[in-house]
Amino acid sequence: MDLSLTDDQQQLRDLAREWVDREVVPHASEWDRREAVDRDIVAKLGQVGFLGMGIPEEYAGSGGDLLSYALMMEELGRGDTSIRGIVSVSLGLVGKSINAWGTPEQKQRFLPGLATGETLGCFGLTEPGTGSDAASLTSRAVREGDDWVVSGTKMFITNGTWADCALFFARSGGPGPKGITAFLVPTDAPGFERREIKGKLGLRGQATAELVLDGVRVPDANRLGDEGAGFRIAMSALDKGRISVAAGCVGLARACLEASLEYAAQREQFGKPIAGYQLVQEMLAEMAVETDAARLLVWRAADLADRGEPFGTEASMAKLFASETAVKAANQAIQVFGGYGYVDEFPVGKYLRDARVTTLYEGTSQIQKLLIGRALTGVSAF
Repeated sequence: MDLSLTDDQQQLRDLAREWVDREVVPHASEWDRREAVDRDIVAKLGQVGFLGMGIPEEYAGSGGDLLSYALMMEELGRGDTSIRGIVSVSLGLVGKSINAWGTPEQKQRFLPGLATGETLGCFGLTEPGTGSDAASLTSRAVREGDDWVVSGTKMFITNGTWADCALFFARSGGPGPKGITAFLVPTDAPGFERREIKGKLGLRGQATAELVLDGVRVPDANRLGDEGAGFRIAMSALDKGRISVAAGCVGLARACLEASLEYAAQREQFGKPIAGYQLVQEMLAEMAVETDAARLLVWRAADLADRGEPFGTEASMAKLFASETAVKAANQAIQVFGGYGYVDEFPVGKYLRDARVTTLYEGTSQIQKLLIGRALTGVSAF
């Protein structure tokens, strides 16, 4: 694999780094304290082109390959995982699913707004009783003429209270994955209720919600893909979504390392900076090595996807390793900071709280291990 970046990719990474330092880093702690990101960040993300990456220019997108997208996600994850989540869900899970599975009319109708930040999407898959076992979801869609009547509850939905459109998965047929269909549901439709979830351990600035649909009428023109193709659509979105999450985790681990290096050079104990002590250097070295290793796993998965080759197992490997690396790096960063790491004057406590959820969403670490194990052995442990 050629690990060199093109000039365009390098320029994009530099742009994202500068934008994050200007628009995200100075505000991240305050957003965390008040449990709310500034809503105008969505328009700013659209203006700089980050919400349209990978979407064709004919639909107001900014183009680009998946590796470029991963480079951007690393920088957003370095700045604030909540901001990365906004983009990853609205663009990565919703916009790119519409681009891959939508009709020309659906693409023209939904993609320009999503790509520019005029509208925002959310991904309605997880339910109160079905997280990892998404094929057992219980939301229902019943056909009535040219419409579907959709009812059900979704839980822990990123962008849920902000979104204009929900990619909603509901059971239209029998049990199992082949009975699930995907729908593009306007969030202002009668019978669509949203309840914001507060008091989260991490990602406190991100708008997270419970969605409750009670007899929402959805025209068949808003069905995404074939009837019964919903589970396949969801899983294809999550395969690439895992690359996005992993890239953001690399950025978060990098933020932990950079903060620790700066602090260790300044903090003195026993007459010299703590950077000069062997056991501190051990933690810094581990953070650096594991962050670089996680990045290479992300780049490998993105490169395979860009080449049109199978990448699902590699995406699981990247997501597993990068998310666990982010948690470990954040924990080590707190150790480097000592007692100061335990107060929110410094960023590393937030890093740990934000990192923890990355081992849970878009497939837990345990699910990733089962996917990797199935690929290695040919035997499913599900």
